[in-house]
Amino acid sequence: MQLYDKYCNAMYIIAQRYVKDNFIAEDVMQDAFIKVFKNIQNFKGEVTIGAWIKKIVINQCIDYLKKKKIELVSLENSKIEIVEENNWTVTEDVTFEIVNNAINNLPDKYKVVLNLYLLEGYDHQEIAQILNITEVASRSQLMRGKNKLKSQLKKYNYV
Repeated sequence: MQLYDKYCNAMYIIAQRYVKDNFIAEDVMQDAFIKVFKNIQNFKGEVTIGAWIKKIVINQCIDYLKKKKIELVSLENSKIEIVEENNWTVTEDVTFEIVNNAINNLPDKYKVVLNLYLLEGYDHQEIAQILNITEVASRSQLMRGKNKLKSQLKKYNYV
């Protein structure tokens, strides 16, 4: 119970990043903790317990989204030019809440990749493995998600 009490709020916030509905986020988090408790003997201590739980929560969220049948588009057969933009700037009055709400309004296929890349720190190779897509698709969805996010924030004159 101490483990749950220590990490439940943080893991709920992570689940909310992936699923829009608060009740579903709570369910996903609870299911993840059930997996944690069932598999606690597999924890080897290679990472912190919090990081291990976080990975389980993220995977549980992705499993939920897959069951919901979001379409993560694979673009292997398309000719794509990837442009990485590193010049993202926002005005000082933009808050985390505004950006988080804008991310939550994105289509799931972009929101998941944005969360994994920007907030969780996964690279494209890891995202490709987690979502069972190509690295090119991960990069493309990140780029498209960033562009959609930028256009949403432009409405508020933040970008």
